[in-house]
Amino acid sequence: MGKLAIQLLFLITFFLVLVSHILPITSQEVGEQAAAEDEREFNYDPYSEKGPAHWGRIRPEWSACSNGTMQSPIDLLNEIVDIVPDLGRLNRSYKPGNAILKNRGHDIMLKWESGAGIIEINGTEYVLNQCHWHSPSEHTIDGERFALELHMVHESLDGKIAVVGILYKIGRPDSFLSSLTKQLEYVAGTTERDTVVGVVDPRNIKIGSRKYYRYLGSLTTPPCTENVVWTVVKKVRTVTKEQVQLLRVAVHDDSDTNARPLQPLNGRTVKLFIPEDKDD
Repeated sequence: MGKLAIQLLFLITFFLVLVSHILPITSQEVGEQAAAEDEREFNYDPYSEKGPAHWGRIRPEWSACSNGTMQSPIDLLNEIVDIVPDLGRLNRSYKPGNAILKNRGHDIMLKWESGAGIIEINGTEYVLNQCHWHSPSEHTIDGERFALELHMVHESLDGKIAVVGILYKIGRPDSFLSSLTKQLEYVAGTTERDTVVGVVDPRNIKIGSRKYYRYLGSLTTPPCTENVVWTVVKKVRTVTKEQVQLLRVAVHDDSDTNARPLQPLNGRTVKLFIPEDKDD
């Protein structure tokens, strides 16, 4: 009986050790599958049940996509813009940081591992966490849509979000995108979801204008969280057709666009900052 008990104890111990090694791997695999499925939960096809008109009904926590009153993007119509000189210039203190290029299925995101400096708005500091691209642009100016839009996403310590949007038309190459060409080609030519970029300096993202629009809006993808502070630079920069196409090819979906349709203004105020001193 003693020998049988020892053998039984050995088998139980062996089984417990085996389970302890298997469970973490299994949980990780399940998590990765769930994340991949989440990326495919919505798309930009207007005729799809997962398209923008249905985002608010796909998941309860996405209800703002349908019921929100401060949604983005919007048309920055000059007729309704209040020109104000007291908003102040964009107070940016960016710094280089290690980053990865991540394919989220619906867009390409450049994410800084530990943030890349801050932007200060109305006394609140927001850390730059990531940037990503939409083509064509999501915001329009006087009804005109552009080839590309870059979103620089910032977050404060208490969870508030501020996004800086930069619009692009077809023309000369964008130097920041040019510096990422190899990495974009890598995620475009394989099924890889991310690749290490190394140190990336966000100060190389050219803004090139002190004029900007400011309004309160939302994230433009689910869950469409509201009370996002939007800053859209007035100057339209340039990008090549090839650079826009590379961003589209790199995305692992079949959509021709990843731009959300325009949302109603619902009485919101849109401000345009123009400095009183020497104009640029």
